[in-house]
Amino acid sequence: MLTPICGHAAASDSLYNPKTAQKLDPDQVHQFGPQSGRFRYDQRMIHAAEIAAARAKKHSTSRCWHYVKDALVAAHIISTRPVTTYAKEAGGELTNSFGFQRLKETDPWKAPLGSVIVYGGRGAGHVELRTAQGFVSDFVSPRPSPRPLIGIYIKPKA
Repeated sequence: MLTPICGHAAASDSLYNPKTAQKLDPDQVHQFGPQSGRFRYDQRMIHAAEIAAARAKKHSTSRCWHYVKDALVAAHIISTRPVTTYAKEAGGELTNSFGFQRLKETDPWKAPLGSVIVYGGRGAGHVELRTAQGFVSDFVSPRPSPRPLIGIYIKPKA
């Protein structure tokens, strides 16, 4: 279990609630991958991942932050659409304007399902949502971005 440090949240502070988490129905399993039946999910995060996966393209369209913003709003995780332009600005806006917290974790593979992972590097950066079988933004990937990790963010329980 991750513990809060210097304003960083613990994974246990995420929206995930084991009492209300549920298994995927057979129609949802194909979007989350063959191993997804082993897990239980928060309904809002299932919805956000479904939205992102349904809208994702085969390859990047260079609009990752646009797609993640839309998925977070459509899944009612945030009430209004973030206004920042660049993906690498996502973490700052999510924490300052939407109550997200940055996890101490630095390994995208260990990010909680549904967490927002933000990367820097040249240009606009990259942002993606963690799914059971990989990562999704404007495209689906079985691997995390190779860009430098800025942070992993979750929306704490209300």
